Amino acid sequence: MPKLPKFKAAAVQAAPAFLDTPATIGKVGRYVREAAAAGASIVVFPEVFVSGYPYWNWLKNPLDGSAWFKRLYYSAIDVPGPEVDELCGLASENRIHIAIGVNERGAKSVGAIYNTNLLISPDKGLINRQRKLVPTFAEKLSWTPGDAHGLRVSETELGPVGMLACGENTNTLARFALLAEGELLHLANFVAFPFVENYDMPAAIKTRIGAHSFEGKVFSIVSCSAMSQEIVDAIADSEEEKKRMAGSPNAFSAIFDPHGEIISEPLVDVEGITYADIDLEQCIAPKQYHDILGHYNRFDILSLQIDRTERSPVRYVGEASKPAGIAGAEQEAAPSLVPSR
Repeated sequence: MPKLPKFKAAAVQAAPAFLDTPATIGKVGRYVREAAAAGASIVVFPEVFVSGYPYWNWLKNPLDGSAWFKRLYYSAIDVPGPEVDELCGLASENRIHIAIGVNERGAKSVGAIYNTNLLISPDKGLINRQRKLVPTFAEKLSWTPGDAHGLRVSETELGPVGMLACGENTNTLARFALLAEGELLHLANFVAFPFVENYDMPAAIKTRIGAHSFEGKVFSIVSCSAMSQEIVDAIADSEEEKKRMAGSPNAFSAIFDPHGEIISEPLVDVEGITYADIDLEQCIAPKQYHDILGHYNRFDILSLQIDRTERSPVRYVGEASKPAGIAGAEQEAAPSLVPSR
């Protein structure tokens, strides 16, 4: 087996240009170039960084907040689409892997928006699209649930990479699904979240990601969005709403080692990039103590089944053809009852 790779990783903590997709893609480009110039081989961006999180669902009643839904839809992107092409170009030009959260428009319904993570290789382009399995609480007012089609580990020159969005990192089985495929580099992105009383976002992230790194003996890169005055001014209609949105601390980004320890300079409620050097060989020795994919499990007692069917509004059975008499229609051959020889 070849030696596991070493590389520098970067996690971005920043606010998007709120619901402004071209401006946000421009901001992505600036951070990508900065990370690449610093020698990073992968740069991770926050949840739905393109181009913003539906904060109004947490502040307003559903009827008052629904006016924002159309704006979210129009700022969402198609996957594949021109914005994805631009991101692939950035990865290729700067010789860097990019992981980024986007609002993805559904291909058929104008009401379907997915919370989606994209993983982009500098050589292969888009290599995975992972849609958030279950939107959390108020997020259900905006996002359609995803499926397990993208719940998979991608083999890259940096090693096996898996990714989950925000609350999915609390889903034990989703995390185990990635570990079971050999994940060694875990990407976890979040949004600045100041809304719930007695909820410390940095502490919650450290609990979740520290546990995942420790349990799986993997490196984890955390990228969280930052709250901006632009977002507060756009959404908040009262001093009380402004006060709620400006709560602190609400954002935390860092990189964790296979012991669950933070190895980068943490970013709390500020914009910037944090870096760490990663040596995947460090994932080997801790497995001797607790390998939940091998000697420290009982697969004769416990098992996990995953349905990777890509969900669609309709499933077609049989061959589609145009009705007889329609221009360009081909006549269907009558089925033969004689076996071929």
